[in-house]
Amino acid sequence: MHLRRPPAPRPPQPVPGSGSGRAPGPAPFRRFLARSTPPAAALALLFSAACSAGHSATPAVPSTAQAAPAALAALPRATPAALTSYYDQKPTWRACGVPGFQCATVKAPLDYDKPSAGDVRLAVARKKATGPGKRLGSLLVNPGGPGGSAVGYLQQFAGIGYPASVRARYDMAAVDPRGVARSEPVECLTDRQMDAYTQTDATPDDRKETAGLVDAYKTFAEGCGKHAPKLLRHVSTVEAARDMDIVRAALGDKKLNYVGASYGTFLGATYAGLFPDRVGRLVLDGAMDPSLSARRLNQDQTAGFETAFQSFAKDCVRRSDCPLGTARTTPAQAGDHLEAFFRRLDAKPLPTGEADGRRLGESLATTGVIAAMYDEAAWPQLRKALTSAMKDKDGADLLALSDSYYERDGDGHYTNLMYANAAVNCLDLPPALRSTKEVDKALPAFEKASPVFGPSLAWASLTCAYWPVKPTGKPHRIEAKGAAPIVVVGTTRDPATPYRWAKSLAAQLSSGRLLTYEGDGHTAYNRGSRCIDTAINTYLLRGTPPTDGKRCT
Repeated sequence: MHLRRPPAPRPPQPVPGSGSGRAPGPAPFRRFLARSTPPAAALALLFSAACSAGHSATPAVPSTAQAAPAALAALPRATPAALTSYYDQKPTWRACGVPGFQCATVKAPLDYDKPSAGDVRLAVARKKATGPGKRLGSLLVNPGGPGGSAVGYLQQFAGIGYPASVRARYDMAAVDPRGVARSEPVECLTDRQMDAYTQTDATPDDRKETAGLVDAYKTFAEGCGKHAPKLLRHVSTVEAARDMDIVRAALGDKKLNYVGASYGTFLGATYAGLFPDRVGRLVLDGAMDPSLSARRLNQDQTAGFETAFQSFAKDCVRRSDCPLGTARTTPAQAGDHLEAFFRRLDAKPLPTGEADGRRLGESLATTGVIAAMYDEAAWPQLRKALTSAMKDKDGADLLALSDSYYERDGDGHYTNLMYANAAVNCLDLPPALRSTKEVDKALPAFEKASPVFGPSLAWASLTCAYWPVKPTGKPHRIEAKGAAPIVVVGTTRDPATPYRWAKSLAAQLSSGRLLTYEGDGHTAYNRGSRCIDTAINTYLLRGTPPTDGKRCT
């Protein structure tokens, strides 16, 4: 699935980071954004997604019956001569609209195997350390996705909302990965086409509806192939990680200091695997497991959103404004009520008051509910939206949640988040499911993982089946032998990046230190836990990682 806009802490308040992010579509999937909303922003701007540990499913490590995937191999320490000019760049910094921030452009080779084949231009931003205290270098941040704008996250949250002690000692910095936002963004559809795409029935009931969904995925894929034919072959996470090393050099740092959320953990771990000797202080929050297949990631994420919904339902039915039941209603019964509501929308969408005539159907409503699962701070908004839709027959509030997830603004314009999300996901791993027959066979497993979200997320797993570019990646372990200590953070009831993924990644990394937050929501840093924040701040400022296995509530 996929992740959100700039993450912000819980009150006292990205949403973010993915991950892997999910593949975009009528029903979002494998989007791994770690999202938080800036303190003054509306709760609808959620930018992170993660799965939870509430479901056992398959073990996090490969079974003895299967060969463990190979580990990512480190690159040679010496910089190849063909890349020297990239590593010797001196960025020209300029003001860029937000007071206190500077922006620049850094070039990277389109194809690392053929550096002479052309460049990609990467948007980089920074905010200089404020002091007092000795400067510790740059701290690169990434909110997840794939597809989330790191520059936007820096300017809207990290550069002003990270702890003052951290901002005092580090130049806060970010680079939009290739194909994302300001870095030669992948484009696929017009805004009007994207509106039609997001409204496509994602749980087909017959052959005609199935054909319509397949046509939507094909149209999306063909649009991406038409508008970005060369770039689409070179937006993998490995290439983005290699770009980060060029940016590290351009910033003047000998080692990379980094905080990545959701999909940003995969990006950061990939960097560590490729350049273990250049690892500084790395925090991977809301971790992904690189050893899993796309289908396994999607199925785990389905279970994660079910766990998050169960937590929401338990809280909801205890409140007087809950439209899903009363104090005597079980979470399973609340789920039944939500499913029945989705079925009614499938038959008769609700008006929303939108000037363009958009109505709230099952697909948009499902996305709206999923958007609120990223952060429990959004639960009151979800209760209000469901009440308006279920009791007042007004779909406006639930549509607003869905729009926030897709990053659609009030003028009907979409960012390229969902396009980049699919482009990276479909290049990094072979398709989760390759045909409608495979979806039919997989449906029972997805429905078992989540009676509420399983059907739509199973069909969303078909996104990459029609992709115009063959995948270049496959599941692998990341060991990063020789790297300095790396802190891996997992939240026990994370909907988008299940807790067991964090456990698995920490175990794979030779220097991994697992830090656990026992709670709800996607990602943990800067979201209200003093225990988590103290452990991470101590690591960033003093270089002292938390004890492996430390738990916070």
